[in-house]
Amino acid sequence: MKRLSPRPDLGHLKKQAKALLAEARAGDAAALERLRPLHLPAGTDLRLHHAQWCLAREHGFASWPQFQAFVQARRALAEDPARALLRWLCLVYAGDIAGGNHTARPALAQQLWAEGAVPRADASDPWLACAVGDPVRLREQLARDPAWVHRTGGPLQLPPLLAVAHSSLAQLPAFAPGLLACADLLLRAGADANQRVGSRWPPASLQAPDAARPLSALYGAAGVNHHAGITRLLLAAGADPNDGESLYHALGGLECTRLLLEAGARVPGTNALHRVLDLDGLPALQLLLAHGADPNEPLGGSAPGAAPLLWAVRRRRSLAHVQALVAAGADPAACTAEGTPAHIQALRYGLPEVAAYLRGVLGVAEVPTGERFVAACAQGDAAQARALLAAQPGLVADLTPAQQRLLPELAAQPGCGDAVRLMVQLGWPIDTPGGDWDGTALHHAIFRGEAALTRFLLSHGARWQARHGFEDNACGALAWGSINTPEPGGDWAGCARALLDHGLPPAAPDALGSEAVWLDGRLMRFSDEVTDCLLEAAASR
Repeated sequence: MKRLSPRPDLGHLKKQAKALLAEARAGDAAALERLRPLHLPAGTDLRLHHAQWCLAREHGFASWPQFQAFVQARRALAEDPARALLRWLCLVYAGDIAGGNHTARPALAQQLWAEGAVPRADASDPWLACAVGDPVRLREQLARDPAWVHRTGGPLQLPPLLAVAHSSLAQLPAFAPGLLACADLLLRAGADANQRVGSRWPPASLQAPDAARPLSALYGAAGVNHHAGITRLLLAAGADPNDGESLYHALGGLECTRLLLEAGARVPGTNALHRVLDLDGLPALQLLLAHGADPNEPLGGSAPGAAPLLWAVRRRRSLAHVQALVAAGADPAACTAEGTPAHIQALRYGLPEVAAYLRGVLGVAEVPTGERFVAACAQGDAAQARALLAAQPGLVADLTPAQQRLLPELAAQPGCGDAVRLMVQLGWPIDTPGGDWDGTALHHAIFRGEAALTRFLLSHGARWQARHGFEDNACGALAWGSINTPEPGGDWAGCARALLDHGLPPAAPDALGSEAVWLDGRLMRFSDEVTDCLLEAAASR
């Protein structure tokens, strides 16, 4: 495994990846041998991300983003020793605790800790011990100063128990037992199980927390880290399970969800039922329903149309999800704000089994021709859709606004590419906005990194200039998607090439030397591969 210098240069590493790519494309045997561990299929069109991935693996990292983040963090720690510990703690704790809008990055924090890149500070520093789970150090601190267990302090101004419960290192096997031992020690020493701090999420900050949005130790253990052991200790010591955050955020961890519910967490008023449908967690949904969830509670008390049953359909959840809701008392006749019943919505979202089940419960036999046409499109059944359209040519012209919005709604969902293509081919208005952020089908395809679908939509008249709900166009979707990679295996460089082939203007490098580029009259940041694609296209014109 290759080793990095204490002050690694990311720019130099990027140049190494580009050089490796060029050598491999030229057929250099040594370069191709370096790429062999990637097990690329024969005939693969080599791209920059392949070379970057290779370089990352050679240094012991699973991906280029992980490697890049490590290099940037390690250099930042080395260049600013006075703030190095605080910078590292901002990897251990999320922005609502550390101050900022970032998420915690425990794996990166662990790598830096293992490399010795984190200053260990004074050997008796108890706040660092809270972050990493060092019960020996905490026991020594409590022996010197028993009242310390009640005080707020350290670089992040936290009470000790909360500092332990919110440490994201609890998600890692190397640190989880130590943090559990620290929580037990602090509780036995008299720490209040309901220790809280005001949120530091912007516009609040570390210096000016938002007292109106308190964050509990239980929220850290159950909602952030899904650590059942610490959650169990806190609840046994009297932590309030109805703290306004824990249950909603615990839904990704089934055992923590169970512990909270058994301790008396109330489901109504938390939006937990809709959240668990977002996460596609059937066991957690069943738990919530068994512990008093209202299967007809609308989202946040909003207008009709946000009933859990309709939410399950919109998220394209399974028949088992829908059956669980109906068995718990969900109204099978629930309608959207436009008056569309749930069984028709299920057809619109390509869920024929769900639709048949709901029709059976309601005793409904007939489905209007227009809805049968929409259902055929949503299922990608071209033969049925074309037959219905041939018999009734006005079906597309008669589409309601809600039916038209199905195009972007399905484009935002995995596995719906065939349905989207069929809809476009049959005449659905291609720039209709929809989905959670009012994007067009093109915006959603780009955001997900679906290059083939992006090219298809552009070739059928989708406009990259169309605006979405965040007041941006396709450039914004490309920037956010390529940097944050919401879907594994997305091809955002392919999306960029499709956009360039369909009228996206050339990009230009930033004259000040940053990694951003000028595009569409704005200075924007993209992933390395997308940036290179945009600049290469500009150079070739």
